[in-house]
Amino acid sequence: MMDFPLSDSRLQTIKEKVLQGRRLDQDDGVLLYQSKDLLGKGKLADFVRKKRHGRKAFFIYNQHVNYTNVCTNQCLFCAFSKDSGDENSFTLSMDQIRDKLHERINEPIRELHVVGGINPALPFSYYMDLLRTIKTVRPNATIKAFTAVEIDHFARISGLTVEGVFKELMAAGLAMMPGGGAEVMSQRVRQTLFPQKIGKERWMEVIEKAHACGLSTNATMLYGHVETLEERVAHLISLRELQDRSHGFSAFIPLAFHSQNTTLSHLPRTTAFDDLSNIVAARLMLDNFDHIKAYWVMIGERLAQIALSFGADDLDGTIIEEKITHMAGATSAKGMSREQMRSLISDAGFDPMERDSFYQIVDESGQNGVG
Repeated sequence: MMDFPLSDSRLQTIKEKVLQGRRLDQDDGVLLYQSKDLLGKGKLADFVRKKRHGRKAFFIYNQHVNYTNVCTNQCLFCAFSKDSGDENSFTLSMDQIRDKLHERINEPIRELHVVGGINPALPFSYYMDLLRTIKTVRPNATIKAFTAVEIDHFARISGLTVEGVFKELMAAGLAMMPGGGAEVMSQRVRQTLFPQKIGKERWMEVIEKAHACGLSTNATMLYGHVETLEERVAHLISLRELQDRSHGFSAFIPLAFHSQNTTLSHLPRTTAFDDLSNIVAARLMLDNFDHIKAYWVMIGERLAQIALSFGADDLDGTIIEEKITHMAGATSAKGMSREQMRSLISDAGFDPMERDSFYQIVDESGQNGVG
């Protein structure tokens, strides 16, 4: 039971709903963001988190691969993308992909996280070769690749349906998808920040088709720029409604906006209060999501530890050479060892659980089903 006082009496109704297992609505979500009772709402989220996972906190041994930063979408919040011909642009060849993977071939990497920009010079065959190359070098690792934005692009350049794209990619090794590209599902925000990127309806359509094809995905929300609290909550409810239909989301990851080297560099960084409030709101609003991640790359290692007591149950992974957030000014490490991940979790008072992409616990030898 949750036997503790709330300094914000408005949270009492939410507390009663949580205890009764009732779903929170839009007004509840906005209140979760507005309330300054961080400890009170944090305890509500911690209650739900511990009902699901006890003291377990998950992480994965993974590696990020960004195959190109050339992108035509020109999103105002992005510091990663470059125009074709820019001296800082890159597109990796298959040999370069192979070399990058071989650099860490002796490490027990279980997941390859693969995303890139919308590069008009690349044919659909490039992405097929990319998956096959990764699978050849890392046959036992799960390939989690391509956002809904990339999949939409593949459908347009290949002439295939979205389902046809998934069929081809899965045959080449695609096993899961990350959750990026939706940012905040608001037409107002889209017109302001990323008008050339697909909108809410198309993003939801592509993700729902991924789930129907047997691909699990993550979901994200980029917060801390021009969005309102109401738009954040509406985004969460849209994800919850899709999960009700498709049951294909594995985890939700709130992504704190980093403005350095973007056209929005005048905006301040998110506060610890806001970062934790997003974890809390996600855990309490997304009642049909098993996992909420505290992405340490974006909020920092120390705050990610605290987030484990505010609703998060997963710190993501070792990452290894993260580029996208660091190009926007992230000051966190670019990667962590397994030992560092375990210490980060255990020092916060939780039990570290190394997992695979599908939340099966793995032991040090890489066998599934242990623990």
